[in-house]
Amino acid sequence: MAPRIWTAALVVIGDEILSGRTQDKNIAQLATWLNAQGIRLAEVRVVPDRQEAIVEAVNALRARNDYCFTTGGIGPTHDDITVDAIAVALGVPVVVHPQARAALDTYYASKGGLTDARLRMARVPEGADLIVNRMSGAPGIRWGNIFILAGVPHIAAGMLDALTGTLEGGLPVVSRTIGCWVAESEIADLLGDTERAQEGVSIGSYPFFREGRVGANFVVRATDAALVDRVIAVLAEGLQARGFDAVDGGI
Repeated sequence: MAPRIWTAALVVIGDEILSGRTQDKNIAQLATWLNAQGIRLAEVRVVPDRQEAIVEAVNALRARNDYCFTTGGIGPTHDDITVDAIAVALGVPVVVHPQARAALDTYYASKGGLTDARLRMARVPEGADLIVNRMSGAPGIRWGNIFILAGVPHIAAGMLDALTGTLEGGLPVVSRTIGCWVAESEIADLLGDTERAQEGVSIGSYPFFREGRVGANFVVRATDAALVDRVIAVLAEGLQARGFDAVDGGI
């Protein structure tokens, strides 16, 4: 029987991402962290700071994945509407979490105190649990299979660190890369045939143009390291048989 594959989705929230003003770094960060938990990042959606867009994305993605993460929109300003939108998606009210309030009260005691704006960061959809944030006091939020994280990458990283080992998952994906100075169209049949012959393996082809030449890197992924090694060997032999040298680790 094929092993259970656990999946997650990410909703990146923020007008600043869509405008190009800010470059998102959380996708790669979350994907890497999830893989270590044995969970695959299956899809990502970027949405503006609009309630209806957040509600639609969260409800769609949480329904077809084991986990749904969001980043952004949980700060102290008027346009930080993620908590309100997710509460609407869940059909629950927004409340001030007493532990979040206490954590913020402590954090801001020497920084001017807990203002109304700062108190906004203690608001959660009713029934939520908190995700510890050792960086800035304002916690992340967990409600069922939804995880609401900060948009600032280093703060999101701290929240993920607090979640490490707490989510159910499967085996992490292992990958290896080989490269070759060849147009991928010349060996498309080799790639396809090799992948189809090995259950549980995926082969990604990533072409490039350098030094006036075309080439490609091929990434083999599976949950079994020995299987990955075997497929890499098959590809290398297939390339060699066609007169192309494979470069272990990629070009």
